[in-house]
Amino acid sequence: MTVLLFILGVLVVVVGIVVSIALHEVGHLVPAKLFGVRVTQYMIGFGRTLFSVRRGETEYGIKAVPAGGYIAMIGMYPPATADGRVRASTTGVFQTMADDARRASAAELRPGDENRMFYRLPVIKRIIIMLGGPFMNLLIGTVLIGVLIMGFGTAQPTTTVGSLSQCVVTAEQQQRTGQTDCLATDEPSPAVAAKLQPGDTIVAFAGTDVTSWNQLTTLIRQSAGRTVPIVVDRDGTRVSSTITPVVNDVSVLDAKGTPVRDANGTVQTTRAGFVGIGPEQRMVAQPITEVLPTVGQNIGAVVGVVLHLPQRMVEVGQAAFSDAPRDPDGPMSVVGVGRIAGEVAATDQIDVRSKVAGLIGLVGSVNIALFVFNLIPLLPLDGGHVAGALWEAARRGVARVFRRRDPGPVDIAKLMPVTYVVAGLLLVMGALLIFADIVKPISIF
Repeated sequence: MTVLLFILGVLVVVVGIVVSIALHEVGHLVPAKLFGVRVTQYMIGFGRTLFSVRRGETEYGIKAVPAGGYIAMIGMYPPATADGRVRASTTGVFQTMADDARRASAAELRPGDENRMFYRLPVIKRIIIMLGGPFMNLLIGTVLIGVLIMGFGTAQPTTTVGSLSQCVVTAEQQQRTGQTDCLATDEPSPAVAAKLQPGDTIVAFAGTDVTSWNQLTTLIRQSAGRTVPIVVDRDGTRVSSTITPVVNDVSVLDAKGTPVRDANGTVQTTRAGFVGIGPEQRMVAQPITEVLPTVGQNIGAVVGVVLHLPQRMVEVGQAAFSDAPRDPDGPMSVVGVGRIAGEVAATDQIDVRSKVAGLIGLVGSVNIALFVFNLIPLLPLDGGHVAGALWEAARRGVARVFRRRDPGPVDIAKLMPVTYVVAGLLLVMGALLIFADIVKPISIF
């Protein structure tokens, strides 16, 4: 049964990703057709075509390797000469690459296509077409995150004690000796000394009524070294006691109670009061006003990974070929995502409702990642085409201001060598991530 649930979880997320890719390409297809561009192909996947059907002037199909998708539009590359001809290459391999791309583009043309080529569209329309795909992923991600936090809720800390630290192990001890467990010589934690128990709900601390975990955390941190009263609700009975928070290294928290990390992803710490309790988490539905901020946080996290991608890939390589651990917040391949989906579906540590929420969250996060990644301003990604269109608009704008001759469209065919290099790097990174996800997978349980 566990194996079947694992496979089911993998299949659910794989189907979700394939559908997301298909809708990404629909985001390109619809505006392209609305603007009159002739679209010759709409394909999901790469490699050999498994199935296709022609509707009008477009072939729709599925290919053997479901690792992406594309639409083929005529006139992606402008001709190299004013009269529209592609002259023979005489300047080396890079020019040959550009000319081959132009020839392939020109070969698709037929009578009546003169005003249906992509490069002839106004810049704004080209940008809309290229942003249509990433915008679709953003829309899918936003909807799924909305369903997740409004329908299922998010885990929120409560004032109920979920766990107790049996002793106080300082950060200095951990760094000096690697100690994480209690020793016989260690002093019991303030929570143990005060005889707190898992399941106790703290209703008052230091003479103040407690209504939230963040409020309780603030009161504990402010009470370092002082003996203060504490009141808990234990199975419906109020129990009063005293507790003395000790000074310890604790995480710096933001306004929402989330640990603050530095540029390297390390949790920042400060000296403050500590009693040794962890909160019980409960799923709490969030209002619609929390959807966009949550999406923004997801986008920010992915942007952080992308900005430090070379460093992150080095860390992935080190983990894959050594005993170094994988960063749970680092990049992973679709294999890693599938593995986590299988773990979520197969585990007996959470209920069915939480499993469904976990799978929805995974697909939503993948879409946010696709949105950010496709905006990188490098060909062959969508952001590369947007950057080319913006550069063309800037050149023509400058020419108009200084009353110069129109420089014409930007010849992105000249960037084919860069396109091949970027595509090659993406393949290498993908292969490394897949290897790491097999030999050193990230596990959430």
